[in-house]
Amino acid sequence: MADEQERAGASAAPGDGAARRSPNLLVSVSGSARPGGSESALTVLVALAANLLVAVAKSVAAALTGSASILAEAAHSWADTGNEVFLLIANRRSVRPPDRAHPLGHGREAYVWSLFAALGLFVAGAAVSVTHGVQELFRPEPAGDFIVGYAVLAVSFVLEGVSFLRSVRQARVEAELFHRDVIEQVLATSDPTLRAVFAEDSAALIGLVVAAAGLAAHQLTGSATPDAIGSILVGVLLALVALVLINCNRRFLIGQEADPRVLAATVRALLDEPEVARVTYLRLEIVGPRMVSVVGDVDLVGDDAESHLAVRLRALEARITASPAVAGTVLSLSAPDEPTLVV
Repeated sequence: MADEQERAGASAAPGDGAARRSPNLLVSVSGSARPGGSESALTVLVALAANLLVAVAKSVAAALTGSASILAEAAHSWADTGNEVFLLIANRRSVRPPDRAHPLGHGREAYVWSLFAALGLFVAGAAVSVTHGVQELFRPEPAGDFIVGYAVLAVSFVLEGVSFLRSVRQARVEAELFHRDVIEQVLATSDPTLRAVFAEDSAALIGLVVAAAGLAAHQLTGSATPDAIGSILVGVLLALVALVLINCNRRFLIGQEADPRVLAATVRALLDEPEVARVTYLRLEIVGPRMVSVVGDVDLVGDDAESHLAVRLRALEARITASPAVAGTVLSLSAPDEPTLVV
């Protein structure tokens, strides 16, 4: 975060301490020390490599063992592999610069592509797993080569664990900035790719345990029923994870305000500006991963002519927009009777 703050400060006018303060505090909305989502891109690439290897291994194991649970896990991993491609597209397209048709940039594309990934998890992962599990209940098939199944599940657990730890490491850094626990930060973060990788890897690790239990029960009892139930449970787990991810992306697509602590910090930063007497309205809306738009009403000191006030407002907007965490700023003058924001 310190590096990003230094960059934000450097983009303001040299020697203007107040000009550097307001962009710096706005950077806290990003929850990351690296702009542009490079941390998230690396997290997705690690997940893509792990899921691809796991998907191939599980598919081979499912063919050799005939286990419904392992087949469900294979479907899960193939769905995750396809989803990582969506997440890479989300990272790439969301950082495109603003243009005339998109003055606030393309940040919300991250939520669109992440929504596609969540839908893919629901359809290609959850639906396939539940359907196959139900079919196995009514038309059970014998399983064999259990050792192969256990070995593949163990290797898959290690690979999924590596990807999961990568996402936890990134989430922990952001959680410390906002004084949250890791899970709370994952649910609240404006970065949908981090949330998706964390959720998918968590589900994968739980699903592997369920699949191993189903396979073991199949081996011990000779009945395919526990294996089929394991497949259904994996599907239900994936459906729940997909629904959570879909809802999170929906919230950010329709407009989500920044954390109240960031809003309060921004009000204080504006009040630190020597020309700002008070702030009467402020809205920070998240418009992409680690990006906000700023809309507010401020009362400037002095009694300048209207034309001079407009110039001062534009200069203040430019200093705020200099922050890498701000997509755009629109400030208006406060009316005399508007109440002052208290933080």
